Amino acid sequence: MNLILLDPAELIEPDLAHLTDTRRLTHLRDVHRVQVGDTLTVGLLDGQMGRARLETLTPQTATLRIETLNTPPPAPLPVHLVLALPRPRMLARSLEHVTALGVKEITLLHTKRVEKSYWQSPELKEEKIHQHLVLGLEQARDTVLPRITLCKGFRAFLDDQLPELLQTRQGLVAHPGMANACPRGVSAPTLLMVGPEGGFIAWEVEQLLESGCQGIHLGERILRVETAVTALLSRLF
Repeated sequence: MNLILLDPAELIEPDLAHLTDTRRLTHLRDVHRVQVGDTLTVGLLDGQMGRARLETLTPQTATLRIETLNTPPPAPLPVHLVLALPRPRMLARSLEHVTALGVKEITLLHTKRVEKSYWQSPELKEEKIHQHLVLGLEQARDTVLPRITLCKGFRAFLDDQLPELLQTRQGLVAHPGMANACPRGVSAPTLLMVGPEGGFIAWEVEQLLESGCQGIHLGERILRVETAVTALLSRLF
């Protein structure tokens, strides 16, 4: 936890935050080993970052006196990530990783090789998704939550969402065997689509390419989704 992310609801005064959740309290006490009077890096959810001084710390609560909140969060990546819904454990890690890297728009998509049972996972509950996004923000010292969209139908995505998304973005489909290597140093707004563990099926790839997307690859190696997404984002941007 490289940043203490404060929810506006935790401000009991304009410059005083009151923390009660076990996770952050335990981290402050056992990992950072803070003491009253220490100055910590903080950020206001969807706002600025700065410094705060620890005024009190008990096993149940902590209070932080905000001294500054005048540093903007890091710039976001110019990408909308469309990710075929991964296995629940991989979803949790993927959300944390892409949030830490600066992705602010994420669509979780159903494709042929996505198990229907994945959509019933507790990891898709709003509070669980929020938890993973916060962990990513804390890791990267960022404050702006990504926006998550769930799309349970591939055809509905093709017909209803993809045309609008491509109006202002270049579309890239990451899939083994595509003709073009993943580009580097992209600055243009981009729609990046990544398939599930078994990849997109041939029909899905055809439909995406016919819609105006370009196919790209990362080489001969077949990577896990969380590895592929991290590698793609790092290389593209």
